[in-house]
Amino acid sequence: MDSLVPYAIYLVLALAGLSLVALVAFGLRNLTFGKVDVLTIVLVMIPVAIMVVLGFVTGDWPYAGILAFLITLGVTALSLLLSGLRGVLGM
Repeated sequence: MDSLVPYAIYLVLALAGLSLVALVAFGLRNLTFGKVDVLTIVLVMIPVAIMVVLGFVTGDWPYAGILAFLITLGVTALSLLLSGLRGVLGM
């Protein structure tokens, strides 16, 4: 049973890599067919850009991933709060 664990880990990593490749391929396909707005793709790529910048700045990629998640979570919470306040105040 112990000898199957490395193969399972490689299989999971390969499936994750293939899913990322498929995600990018179908995203580009939908972009070229005009099914997706460019602004949507830019907004989805902001957390990735934050992580890449923080990764190069800090030099510690796991820490950069955690910081990118927390920054994205904070910005999302702030935007929901401001959107709710705008709705309450009737602006």
